[in-house]
Amino acid sequence: MNGLYENLIDRREKLSLVGLGYVGIPIAVSFAKKIDVIGFDLNEKKIELYKNGIDPTQEVGDEAIRNTAVEFTSDEAKLKEAKFHIVAVPTPVNADHTPNLVPVESASRIVGRNLSKGSIVVYESTVYPGVTEDICVPILEKESGLVCGKDFKVGYSPERINPGDKVHRLETIVKIVSGMDEETLETVAKVYSLVALAGVHKAESIKVAEAAKVIENSQRDINIAFMNELSIIFHKLGIDTKAVLEAAGTKWNFLKFAPGLVGGHCIGVDPYYLTYKAEEIGYHSQVILSGRRINDSMGQYVTESLIKLMAKSGVPISGAKVAVLGLTFKENCPDTRNSRVVDIIHELREYGIEPVVCDDVADKGGAEREYGLELTEFEKVNNCDAVVLAVAHDEFKTLSKSDFDALYKNETKILLDVKGILDRKTFESAGYKYWRL
Repeated sequence: MNGLYENLIDRREKLSLVGLGYVGIPIAVSFAKKIDVIGFDLNEKKIELYKNGIDPTQEVGDEAIRNTAVEFTSDEAKLKEAKFHIVAVPTPVNADHTPNLVPVESASRIVGRNLSKGSIVVYESTVYPGVTEDICVPILEKESGLVCGKDFKVGYSPERINPGDKVHRLETIVKIVSGMDEETLETVAKVYSLVALAGVHKAESIKVAEAAKVIENSQRDINIAFMNELSIIFHKLGIDTKAVLEAAGTKWNFLKFAPGLVGGHCIGVDPYYLTYKAEEIGYHSQVILSGRRINDSMGQYVTESLIKLMAKSGVPISGAKVAVLGLTFKENCPDTRNSRVVDIIHELREYGIEPVVCDDVADKGGAEREYGLELTEFEKVNNCDAVVLAVAHDEFKTLSKSDFDALYKNETKILLDVKGILDRKTFESAGYKYWRL
């Protein structure tokens, strides 16, 4: 592996990025400013979009795609031209919350089939400690006929990109790097230093790096679960949770988390990777899994709160017209995968309500593919009995009270502001039945 970094800098060797989604595309574009990059994805339609200067993820924008030097391809044979491979594919969970390693195993087979001597393979996918060395390496060896440690090396550098976040970018986040030995670690650290301008942190082993990633999101998940539990308690006490958190937040060491729906591919998924591994070694998680249970039940809780409000207000429930504003798993991001807003939609259907779903930010193709949902344009939403403002998109934050007035058909206006982005007093003083987590 000696000299691989120098060969990349001198463009005598290439880097490949396997998986061009929300995580992969920013990495590929950043590296392509410094070295030769092959961007590979199995999805031919996605590759065509990139080749035509369109960024379906909206992570780097169309202009950056038009101007990038990344060589986009869906032909795995092109990977043979690269010596430094970065695997950035999703690691979801199955319906029973066990890790779904199919994407990372499949990517390992693809890389393995096209692996040459002297290469380094670095995984970015979130996994439990041990996956890189115990699951991915044997696949690479089997497919390539090469021996890990002698013919090629592996490393792990967990992704920390925050989809839709324009502040915490690849360039501004300290990057954890690791390698199977000291020499690999040094090469991986040098290569990532080209794009991780905030610096790299050298983890002492691949397992340490894997564990660090998986606990970052587990910690966040637990903190949000605590806020969600507080919200449930305070509602029963007739206290406004947001007001409580604003008061408590004046203490210097109070952690400023807020209640909400926890979806996406990280916070709602990563804890299950850790608890799965813990079960394997005979430990049953208590804190982590109880946090997951609370967060997974919030869609049902929000819907039940809406139904109670409708019943108290004398609004017939079956066949009621309810608008759900927002579908994506987080604000200002088009990604609809693993969105917990879908839980609200499913629960509403249980009560005989087919909601009108509106999200102009969302990937409409994704909404249809994953959930069979046809999104309605905001301008066409009207005659509603109730509105659920589910996602804090900037475009929703700018809506005025008169914008909301136009959505309803009756004097009784029921509004659930899940993220608490509106001014409560403005709506309550106007006679709205207003509720927030």
